[in-house]
Amino acid sequence: MTRTATLDRQTKESKVHVGVDLDGAGRADVSTGVGFYDHMLTSFARHSLVDLTVLTEGDTHVDAHHTVEDTAIGLGQALREALGDKQGIRRFGDAMVPLDEALVQCAVDVSGRPYCVHVGEPDGQAYVVIGGATGASYAGSLTRHVFETVAFHAQIALHVRVLSGRDPHHLVEAQFKAFARAFRDAVAIDPRETGVPSTKGSL
Repeated sequence: MTRTATLDRQTKESKVHVGVDLDGAGRADVSTGVGFYDHMLTSFARHSLVDLTVLTEGDTHVDAHHTVEDTAIGLGQALREALGDKQGIRRFGDAMVPLDEALVQCAVDVSGRPYCVHVGEPDGQAYVVIGGATGASYAGSLTRHVFETVAFHAQIALHVRVLSGRDPHHLVEAQFKAFARAFRDAVAIDPRETGVPSTKGSL
């Protein structure tokens, strides 16, 4: 069984190419023009063990929003396609990930029903701007938007709870790593599961 997908998406605001292999080794080839976002997507790939290619050209002269959003759309759609009929997967995954002072809990249900709950970021995190020295800067408000967008287009239920943290970089990175580990468990093949893990018979 091959669980791979490639996706190309183009609008007047961006051109996105995404490739995923759910059974990879965590290799990443990521370039979005938003350096901090590249770092987060690379971290997602490494800790989910999804091989990930992301090549995005966007209107970063405006700001990073369209580029980040459209990349998240492409990533979600590619993950959904790669999951196929979801035969044999574990379906549920959860993780609690520390990064120095930050601590994040994430749970994933590959349910076919998109939903996102994102809570716990400190007041002011949404207004933090990270990076931008050699590319577009990343606004803290984008983090929730990325997870909402990926959840919707991958058709997964995703809960992210920031339990503690102070450093803006750590707060975001811990969330991406927690999502990566929870997703890795949810899409893992369970040798005891002979069909689709649902009483309905489909996900």
